[in-house]
Amino acid sequence: MSAQNERSGHGLQSHRLHMVTWNVGTAEPPADVRSLLQLDSHLTTDLYVIGLQEVNAAPVRYVSDLIYEDSWSRLLMDTLAPNGYVKVTSVRMQGLLLLLFAKQVHLPFIRDIQSTYTRTGLFGYWGNKGGVSVRFSFYGHLLCFLNCHLAAHMNYALQRMDEFEYILDTQDFDLYNTPHVLDHKVVFWFGDLNFRIADHGMHFLRSSINNGRFNLLWGKDQLTMMKKNEPLLQEFEEGPLCFKPTFKFDRFSETYDTSGKKRKPAWTDRILWRIKSKAIENDGSGSIASSADDEDDEYLVKVIQDMYTCDVSYGISDHKPVIGTFRLEMRKKVDTPLVTLTAEGLWSADEDATLTYTIMETFEASTWDWIGLYKIGFRSPSDYISFAWVKDDEVTANGEVVTIIISKDELPLLAGDYVLGYYSSNMQSLIASSPTFQILQSERAMMEGLIPENINGFEK
Repeated sequence: MSAQNERSGHGLQSHRLHMVTWNVGTAEPPADVRSLLQLDSHLTTDLYVIGLQEVNAAPVRYVSDLIYEDSWSRLLMDTLAPNGYVKVTSVRMQGLLLLLFAKQVHLPFIRDIQSTYTRTGLFGYWGNKGGVSVRFSFYGHLLCFLNCHLAAHMNYALQRMDEFEYILDTQDFDLYNTPHVLDHKVVFWFGDLNFRIADHGMHFLRSSINNGRFNLLWGKDQLTMMKKNEPLLQEFEEGPLCFKPTFKFDRFSETYDTSGKKRKPAWTDRILWRIKSKAIENDGSGSIASSADDEDDEYLVKVIQDMYTCDVSYGISDHKPVIGTFRLEMRKKVDTPLVTLTAEGLWSADEDATLTYTIMETFEASTWDWIGLYKIGFRSPSDYISFAWVKDDEVTANGEVVTIIISKDELPLLAGDYVLGYYSSNMQSLIASSPTFQILQSERAMMEGLIPENINGFEK
């Protein structure tokens, strides 16, 4: 059963989120990441959020929604697109890369996407450390994902905490309701957080791991220990660490570091989450009032973790990837698209084609909005076959049906299944898509030799 159709007992809809964090150690991607993405699972994932650290790609300071593709983005898009997932956005700062994918059906309800970044290594000592984040509205609920790579080494636990607070303090979004990361309803904080296991000797560490007695090590995990004294960390939840420490391995093995350094194993790679609690304020009259962003209880979001594990089968890095799967249970605040789109009549490259769109709800349209033609299996909003600018000579009224003609020269010659998508430049997302329709094979395709002529049952 598709996750979006699962319902809990309270009328909430459940959406399945699959998260990955992996320090890839500047390696090129493996040939196959299907098991990492659990694509053979019987459960349908609605959102994929993948955070990588130490990605080796062309020098870059900061790129929002990558114009060019690094090898990791390309592999993930090539793997997910045939399964009906579209890359919604991506953001990169040096070696930090964060990608968001969604099932095509959800695209009109993922809005107001913004991304930002923060460099740490304030003393110039950690060159590529910091955080990249993506925030968006999902069916009206405000989510933020923050992928971090914090300072390394055993002695820098306090520095890591300082860096995390610095990242939270400096990341700003150009939105009145969520100017900062912690203003969002749900925040996921993940990445190579670099917290180590303190005080235990190597022999005790290894015997505990080999015997699967991970609980013997939890009390000396730096992040777990710091939670006791840090109110900020206490706001974040994390599932139990019932998997092997994910660092540091000999590459292409499941053996911990055998080099001269003999680094101690540690759970450096983590996924935590925070649900914003309702603030209660005294309004001065002695009565207690809810804060300005108060919402009815029916619009609360529940986060339920179904899996928290690492996949030791991947060996390209000295870190193992960590996987977290979650159910986001929520009642939709938004369930109608802002725009409806229709491909009118039959389409083929032998004649101009007609599409119509209708604004269903007022939004901040732009003269830079456009409608793209996408082949089913498209990888991202920029993966269009052709596009047309939306009407820009006057403001389109709600409910008005607007007609656009697409030249036959812009249409594909061969038959296939397609969809139209309306891209909002202000929201940085596809806010509408048409039902799937077929473009018919054109006569021009045969004339141009793209298909063989069929004469009396024989191909000429």
